[in-house]
Amino acid sequence: MELEKDVIQYEVADNGICTIWLNRPHVKNCVSPQLLRDLEVAVDKAAEDSSVLAVVFRGRGNTFCAGADLGQLVGPVLHETSTSLQLAIDSARTYDKIYNMKKPTIACVEGYAVAGGFELFISCDFGIAADDAKIGDFHIRRALFGGAGPIYRLPRYIGMRKSKELMLTGKLLSGKECVEWGLCNASAPTDQLDQLIQDFCAPLIDKSPFCMWMTKMAVNRGMDADTNTLITLETMTCNVVHHSADAKEGVAAFLEKREPVWTGK
Repeated sequence: MELEKDVIQYEVADNGICTIWLNRPHVKNCVSPQLLRDLEVAVDKAAEDSSVLAVVFRGRGNTFCAGADLGQLVGPVLHETSTSLQLAIDSARTYDKIYNMKKPTIACVEGYAVAGGFELFISCDFGIAADDAKIGDFHIRRALFGGAGPIYRLPRYIGMRKSKELMLTGKLLSGKECVEWGLCNASAPTDQLDQLIQDFCAPLIDKSPFCMWMTKMAVNRGMDADTNTLITLETMTCNVVHHSADAKEGVAAFLEKREPVWTGK
């Protein structure tokens, strides 16, 4: 199949906010194998880019992502294929990189975030959306099953009953409803999303990058173990963070009544 051009676009603003754009608007940014490969490259690049302080995922054409490109996964008479399985495996690996990235990640949704797009959405640390966005798992409407996050990410956000309601009905929520359900941190009219991104990221990008990483890592593990194990994790994290150069700078800046200058170390 002929390769498309610029299916992923990578931008870094002067304030350290990186935007990774899904750029297949003619098919509502559906995930093709090529898009997924290029997305993983962009995620790895953002993770290693020292100028990047936060990573925002968006979709061109006023929509986020309508899931896998089914036209590239199955033949016209639904011949058996392993392509969809490989896409699920590759999606799970890439989205897990996003979930565990050292930097905060934000999904900004316009239009549809369904199926694979929904999986990308819930793999980010934060979600913001247009008030009228359409967000949900959706797989069951096509007798399919999501292989990149719904069963282990979704219940952590909204609990088991609400997760079943989304996954077993295929219902879609608006951006406003996602805020009410605990799936989004904030929503706004579409024409205010750019400003919402800036406002939401502002209290993230002025923090110590090293402490951001350590805190995110510890919080991500917070539901993976028993209390005593997590107390040990907290103790060890405290020890590592408190011996960092940024911790010394943070305390010194407080005592000297000035703004801290972080080195990320």
